[in-house]
Amino acid sequence: MSAPRIAGGELNYEGVGTTESGLLPEGSGGEVTQAYVGDGEAAYRRAVQGMLTWQLQKRAGLSVRAESDVVLPGTRVVSGFGVGPFRINAPCEVVWVRRPVPGGGPQSAGFGYGTLPGHPVRGEEAFEISLDENGLVLIKVTAFGVPANWFYAAGGAVTARARRLVTSRYLRSAQELAAGVN
Repeated sequence: MSAPRIAGGELNYEGVGTTESGLLPEGSGGEVTQAYVGDGEAAYRRAVQGMLTWQLQKRAGLSVRAESDVVLPGTRVVSGFGVGPFRINAPCEVVWVRRPVPGGGPQSAGFGYGTLPGHPVRGEEAFEISLDENGLVLIKVTAFGVPANWFYAAGGAVTARARRLVTSRYLRSAQELAAGVN
C-alpha cells in the first residue's frame, strides 16, 4: 500500500512539460529569467545538488514539504510563503527532471513542476542550471501561468511582484549554492 499523497488532484493547466523545451503555450504569460551564479564544474555540481534536493526553494525562504528528499518525476511538493493567515500554499507535481552527466564540459540539469488544485496559479515553473564551454555557471528560471481564480486575478500587481521577489530569491539561492555557502 502506498503512502497518501501530500496534495490531491491532477495537473490543472495546458502545456504540461513545455518548460523543458522552452516552447511555452501561447498567451500563457511566460517569463524567462537567467543569471550568472558562479564559475567552474565544482560550482556547477554544488548548485545542481542543491537544486535537486529542494535547497533552492528552501534558501529562497519557502517552506517545502515534498514526498521525496530528492527531485523525482511525479513527486508532489507543497511550498509555501507568507506568515500565519497570510500564508499561501502552492501544491505542485514534478513533470520532468534532467540530471547532470558525469565529467566536465558544457551541460545542464534541471526540473520543472506543474500546478495542482489549490495553487494560486495554473501553470508550470522550471529551474535549469548550466555549465557553458567557458566554465560559466548560469541559472535559468522559466515560468508560465494564469491566475487560478478571480481572487488571484484581482491581485494581479501583487501576484506579479511576489513572483519577481521569489525569482530574485531563487537567483540568490543558486549563487549561494554554487559558492558553497552553508
